[in-house]
Amino acid sequence: MTDAENLYEMLKKVQEPKGYYFNNDKDRVLELLEALLLNKERYGCMSCPCRLSLGDREKDKDIICPCVYREEDVKEFGSCYCNLYVSKTWNDGEIPQEYVPERRPPELMF
Repeated sequence: MTDAENLYEMLKKVQEPKGYYFNNDKDRVLELLEALLLNKERYGCMSCPCRLSLGDREKDKDIICPCVYREEDVKEFGSCYCNLYVSKTWNDGEIPQEYVPERRPPELMF
């Protein structure tokens, strides 16, 4: 098993009981998990691969996966910004799979 596949299995066990599921597109999920692992190697933490990391754990703490925006994104849209974590209804096609807008305030991006 690859590191991404091991991470997948570990996170699945932890997150599903909380109501957060991986996107049904497993190839996409594994790509995102590989990017999280790469960010961990680069920056020392698994910062969101869909956002620009500043390389400073303190400044990036809001985007360490799962980011602080995930709960509201999944509640409102059925998916987090990256489409990594989704609700069961999103995966089952019971709600529209809409674009999730960026919630991170611009002042935290630079």
